[in-house]
Amino acid sequence: MSASELVRLALSRLAASRMRALLTMLGIIIGVGSVVALVAVGQGATAGISANLQSLGTNLLTVNAGASTSGFTRGAFGSATTLTVDDAAALAELDGVAALAPELSTSALVTAGDANETASIVGTNEDYARVRNYTVWQGSFLNGVSVDAGLRVAVIGSDTATNLGLGASDVGSDIRIAGIPFQLVGILQPKGTSGAASNDDIVLVPITAVQHYFNATDSVRSIAISVATSEQMDTVKAQATTLLRERHAIASGSSDDFTIADQAQLLESVDSISSLLTILLAGIASISLVVGGIGIMNIMLVSVRERTREIGIRKAIGARGRDILAQFLVEALTLSVIGGLIGVFLGVAVSMVVGQVAGWGFQFQPMTVLMAVGFSLLVGVVFGVWPARQAARLDPIVALRYE
Repeated sequence: MSASELVRLALSRLAASRMRALLTMLGIIIGVGSVVALVAVGQGATAGISANLQSLGTNLLTVNAGASTSGFTRGAFGSATTLTVDDAAALAELDGVAALAPELSTSALVTAGDANETASIVGTNEDYARVRNYTVWQGSFLNGVSVDAGLRVAVIGSDTATNLGLGASDVGSDIRIAGIPFQLVGILQPKGTSGAASNDDIVLVPITAVQHYFNATDSVRSIAISVATSEQMDTVKAQATTLLRERHAIASGSSDDFTIADQAQLLESVDSISSLLTILLAGIASISLVVGGIGIMNIMLVSVRERTREIGIRKAIGARGRDILAQFLVEALTLSVIGGLIGVFLGVAVSMVVGQVAGWGFQFQPMTVLMAVGFSLLVGVVFGVWPARQAARLDPIVALRYE
């Protein structure tokens, strides 16, 4: 028999017992759907985390101050006063540094009219928007003149603007930070959150203004460095480490009083962990494919038993063992393929819904679908061969006598 005739015969047999065929395919449907959905969700989560890290800045190195120690208690990194504005100025001179922004943070009550909120106040310079990938929605950003002169000007994030009831028409008006008037010069485009922190609930002012009005110190909590190219990340990181150790007079063999976080390493770590989790989830989901294969084998064995007399008649009129083998094997493959296609459809639908709800969008990888369908075909072959061989080996005389 030709392949088309075998497929037509298999479809007619499955149509004759639709409910049994559907229940048999259920394991394959669930298995393939789970693999496609879980892999897509894993890839979407990876893309979402990577996008959040990328939103923090392009080719970003973050230099954080060291940890302070009080008695026997060690504080968190950034709690010491080991980085200064002069350190930032020295780092800005390194080859490969495209932009640099020192950051001196505090929190204060911000008011606008009758609205108020306690917001994060970040003192920085005119390069902060470039380093941290911020875009101005209305107005303008901090400039070199306002930073050098310590002017009382402020740029606010989109969440802060919403909480204070401020819009485009309010640019140029005054807001108060800890009771001190600052002119609102710009409102930023929304960026979303990074972990538990919002990138949009923020007030940016010149670092010189923070030093003058809120925190009379020359130290900074962190220094954000945007490297010109990704290829220069390691070189700039090494140069920054050497420069700071020299400036802080750290002896050879002694620990650094600062840390440098490398965005590229974070992205690699996220990709590695996400890939392992995706493989693990896909492996767990594949167990249901094996269960579905066992179901196919069980039903095909029952089918061989039910159709023993039919097999005997076919052999008596000239059907060869390989014809019977091909017939039952194609039936098992047909069950697997149809179940696999339905599973792919359901898996894609679930991943679309999850992607929309989670906010990372629809992540579709054709290779995942091909692998899932290929695996379902393999299941059909592996678990369909034995029943097909059982049918092919039946003695026609015995089969004709079977009741």
